[in-house]
Amino acid sequence: MSEKIKMITPLVEMDGDEMTRVIWKMIKDILLKPYVDLNTEYYDLGLEHREATKDKVTFDSAYATKKYGVAVKCATITPNAARVKEYNLSEMWKSPNGTIRAILDGTVFRTPILVKGITPFIPTWKKPITIARHAYGDVYKNTEMVVDANCKAELVVTAPDGTETRSLIQEFKTPGIIQGLHNIDKSISSFARSCFNFALDAKQDLWFATKDTISKKYDHRFKDIFNEIFEAEYKEKFDNAGIEYFYTLIDDAVARVVRSDGGYIWACKNYDGDVMSDMVATAFGSLAMMTSVLVSPDGVYEYEAAHGTVQRHYYKYLKGETTSTNSVATLFAWTGALRKRGELDNTPDLVNFANNLEKATIQTIEDGVMTGDLALLSTLENKTKVDTETFLLEVNKRLQNLL
Repeated sequence: MSEKIKMITPLVEMDGDEMTRVIWKMIKDILLKPYVDLNTEYYDLGLEHREATKDKVTFDSAYATKKYGVAVKCATITPNAARVKEYNLSEMWKSPNGTIRAILDGTVFRTPILVKGITPFIPTWKKPITIARHAYGDVYKNTEMVVDANCKAELVVTAPDGTETRSLIQEFKTPGIIQGLHNIDKSISSFARSCFNFALDAKQDLWFATKDTISKKYDHRFKDIFNEIFEAEYKEKFDNAGIEYFYTLIDDAVARVVRSDGGYIWACKNYDGDVMSDMVATAFGSLAMMTSVLVSPDGVYEYEAAHGTVQRHYYKYLKGETTSTNSVATLFAWTGALRKRGELDNTPDLVNFANNLEKATIQTIEDGVMTGDLALLSTLENKTKVDTETFLLEVNKRLQNLL
């Protein structure tokens, strides 16, 4: 074997939790370390280490990403009450993704990976649909309270001179709940520019959808900022590229998406994008067959798997049982990050390696070798369901042929 491919600048590597953490190590050992002299700055975002550092490690990993420009992230647990008990946490730590996205102030682009033999549940979909998800604010940076009966809740904004603007939320006759959401013009502008730039790079139409008929100030602000930036900075570029941008209501967008043949970018606010990217991924076949990259307006990239930590398989793995967990999204997080690192550092060997590893992965599935989730979906005649590790070993065989 020829000497390993060198990396000039480190990648920020964010390790994660449960089954995806197991897969993370397998990918490195089987498919990366034999070929690449891996140069990473490592951060352990596993829940135990987040607890030990009082979540400081999450912030450190995000600042390192700003410094080096490219990161790759494993799936992580966002704790709920059950996890607080299971991991004996001192508090219910926030979503690491939410923290990192807020610091990088980017947009998450999620695109399904298409392979022969897996037909989308919506048969008209012939081309991938990319979801562009705003990655700041809304529910993910909310403030919420449980309210007792006979209380009054108000929205209060205090100006620099101390004057207050108040708006009644609700007079609570019975107990209830409230939450406060916010966003900032700067982040919405970054979101808009990231989407317009991505559309120009991909040469695909861009749709943007909110519910401005109901949310006449909040959602309407998004619509206005997108429109202003498009008209001032991008209209001519879009015309020259032969692509279009349009705004529509989210319910109209859903109807259009279901009837379409794909091949465009659908921009959504944070929560809408969270839900719709899972819907689109599942309708294309599997959440584990989705690329996900956070792109910030200043050119910082963070690649991740867009699914959870596969808790059920992890408990099987701990009992010594074999699992057939799909590693494709985690693998493509690594290839995406390595390719981008190679592009930024002008190291074509690294770019070629990432491209070949993706080819080998798709070839393995199209040869009929796949994990259980895909075996259930695939229409290929001769298919073999393999366990987690065997799949990666099969990818490695094909990778060696390509190299």
